[in-house]
Amino acid sequence: MFEVGGDPVELGLVASLSRPGGNFTGVALQNAELGPKRLELLHQLVPTTTVAALINPANPNTVSLSKELEAAAASMGLQLHVLRAASDSDFDAAFQTIGDLHIGALFIGTDPFFNDRSTQLATMALHQAIPAIYQYRDFAAAGGLLSYGASYTEPMRLVGAYTGRVLKGEKPSDLPVQQSTKVELFINLRTAKTLGLTVPQTFLVQANEVIE
Repeated sequence: MFEVGGDPVELGLVASLSRPGGNFTGVALQNAELGPKRLELLHQLVPTTTVAALINPANPNTVSLSKELEAAAASMGLQLHVLRAASDSDFDAAFQTIGDLHIGALFIGTDPFFNDRSTQLATMALHQAIPAIYQYRDFAAAGGLLSYGASYTEPMRLVGAYTGRVLKGEKPSDLPVQQSTKVELFINLRTAKTLGLTVPQTFLVQANEVIE
C-alpha cells in the first residue's frame, strides 16, 4: 500500500490507475501537479519579478516539475532561477545564491527530503527575509510564509480504508489507485508582517488556517 505525491504510473509503481496489477495500490496526491498553482499564489502575494525554485535533482519528478514551472513563470512574466539541493550542505549554497541574485521569492519543490527538513527551510527563509512557499502546514507553522498542497490527513484515511479491505481478503491489484483531491492553504500572517507584506482579504478567506 502506497501514498505518493507523483504519478504512480510514471514512477513505475503500477501498470495503470484503474488496473494497478501486481501487489501494489494506494493513493496518489496532487502535490507535484500543484506546482504552477503554488507559484501563482506566491506571485499574487509577493510583488517581485524574480523567483527561485529549489528542487531536488534526485527526485524523479524533477524534469517535469522544472518544465511546468518554467512555463508557468513565463506566462506570469517572472524570471525563474532553478536551484538544486540533494543534501543538507547544498542548502547554504542555495540560500547564498538567493541573496547574491537578490531573488524576491522562493518556491520549494515537493520532495520527501525537503519534507523532513521543512522547519529548517522555513527558518532559513525567514532568517534571510525571503518570502517562501511549500506544500505542508509544518512549513508555514515553522515561519514559512505560505503552505499550499494536498491534505495531509485525507490520504492517510484513504490508505487506512484500503488496508482494511486488503486485510479482509481483497487483492491490491483489483483496487484502483485513488486520487486525493483535497488541497489546503496555510498563511503565516506573522511572517507576512515581518516581511512587510499585506495579505489581501481574498487570501485570508481562502485559507484553511491563518497562523498569527
